[in-house]
Amino acid sequence: MTNQSGSHDAEVKRGHRFEFGKNWTRFLNTLNDEKIAAAERTLRTMLAVETLAGKSFIDIGSGSGLSSLAAHRLGATVTSFDFDPHSVACTRELKRRYCAESGRWTIAEGSALDSRYLNSLGAFDVVYSWGVLHHTGQMWAALENVLPLVAPGGVLYVAIYNDQGSRSVRWRWIKKTYNRLPRFLRTPYTVAVIAPGEIKNVTLSILRGHFSRYLSYAPAGGVNPRGMTRWRDALDWVGGYPFEVATPEAIFDFYRKHGFVLQRLHCGGVGDGCNEFVFAKPN
Repeated sequence: MTNQSGSHDAEVKRGHRFEFGKNWTRFLNTLNDEKIAAAERTLRTMLAVETLAGKSFIDIGSGSGLSSLAAHRLGATVTSFDFDPHSVACTRELKRRYCAESGRWTIAEGSALDSRYLNSLGAFDVVYSWGVLHHTGQMWAALENVLPLVAPGGVLYVAIYNDQGSRSVRWRWIKKTYNRLPRFLRTPYTVAVIAPGEIKNVTLSILRGHFSRYLSYAPAGGVNPRGMTRWRDALDWVGGYPFEVATPEAIFDFYRKHGFVLQRLHCGGVGDGCNEFVFAKPN
């Protein structure tokens, strides 16, 4: 296990990093069986499987631990790690709640930029990193560092923020500014940033007769896939720095050059969100 908490705390104090883990810790108060089931469905759909029994699964940047828990419930032997010590604590709390005695789930603190640590982990059937590597501050290095973790015949499931040109540049400035503000100004700053969009969303939801869906923060037919409340999701978005983006073509070309084959892609209509990719590593 590599202890990265010192450098994490230093980055936070310098205003160079958002405390994702503290946000995820509050998420635990809202976690329920419906959200866990939704996470399981997402894994089954994107990986095109019904079970992960007999498979090894690594969650790079485990955050809340929800995806790790879902993989464990689908039968996988799971390894989780995160750079943020609060996220590590959050993941450990999920394990304590749902499968404290399981020997199929190990949790550690580590960084996707620490190649020595990654090389100590071995190789996995499923390498998973959803919305994480673009927050390392060195996204392309992190994308390359995860390559050896994929076992021959295994798959890599990554989600990376969509590059929207000048709009993405604007959001990077907003996020950087949030983290440099005194703490007492961050909440009003977040409200000011999201207010125009939220007013528009409320108005449209009322006109379309979907206001109850707006209040519940759930898309048609299900729960919010991130499992967060609207406010926690807003904080995570406005404050989420470091922040990098990539076009779908750039991610595809990067992994194709390393011999990986695209199996599944979700990039339509994601806007500011993440493009999702599942790549296979040939035997």
